Amino acid sequence: MKKLAVIYHSAHGHTRHIATQVFEGAAGVPHTQVLLLQAEEVAKTPDMLLSFDGYILGSPTYLGGVSSQFKAFMDATGRLWRTQQLKGRLAAGFTVSSLPAGDKQSTLLSMFVFCMQHGMLWAGNPFLPEQHAGVPYDEAVNRLGSWSGLMAQAAHGAPADAFAPGDVKTARLFGQHVAQTLQRMSGSAQGMLREALA
Repeated sequence: MKKLAVIYHSAHGHTRHIATQVFEGAAGVPHTQVLLLQAEEVAKTPDMLLSFDGYILGSPTYLGGVSSQFKAFMDATGRLWRTQQLKGRLAAGFTVSSLPAGDKQSTLLSMFVFCMQHGMLWAGNPFLPEQHAGVPYDEAVNRLGSWSGLMAQAAHGAPADAFAPGDVKTARLFGQHVAQTLQRMSGSAQGMLREALA
C-alpha cells in the first residue's frame, strides 16, 4: 500500500473543490491510500510528510504565485530540506485562478523548484487537450494546455464548484495519473532490488 497526500490551501473553496476531484481520482487506484490535507495543518507538524510516499500540492494563484498560507507550509519544511528526508519521493502540483492564464505557470514552477530542492521526482500532466480532437472546449480534458501540472479556472466570485466539466475531468485523471505513477515507481524499485540481489 502506497500513501499519497493531497496538500492544498483554499481561501474561497475553489482550490478545495479541485483538490477533492484530484483526491477521488487518486483514491480509485488500487493499493493507494490517499489523504486530503490542508497546508495550514501540515505546516504545524511537517514531520507528518515522512509517512507519505508522494504528494500532490495545490494552491490558488495569487499575483503570480502560491498563496501566503501555502508558502508558509513550504517554508515549514526547512528542517526536512536540511536533512534531505523527502528525497526520492514523488510530487506533482495543481493550481486554480480566475483567468484562463492568470500566470498559473509561475505557481506551478514555484512548487516544482520547492520539490526539486527537496530532491523529489516530479510528475506532470500528460493529457493532450481534447478540443483538438473536436471535444467542446468547456468539456475538454486539459483545455488550458498545461503539461507541467494541473491548471483549472473558476470565474471570480463564482461558487466553489463552478468549474468547466473539462477541468473537473482533468483533475480526476490527474490524481489517477499521479497515483498510477507512484505504483509504477514502486514496481520499478522492487524490480531493481530483485536484480541487485540476484
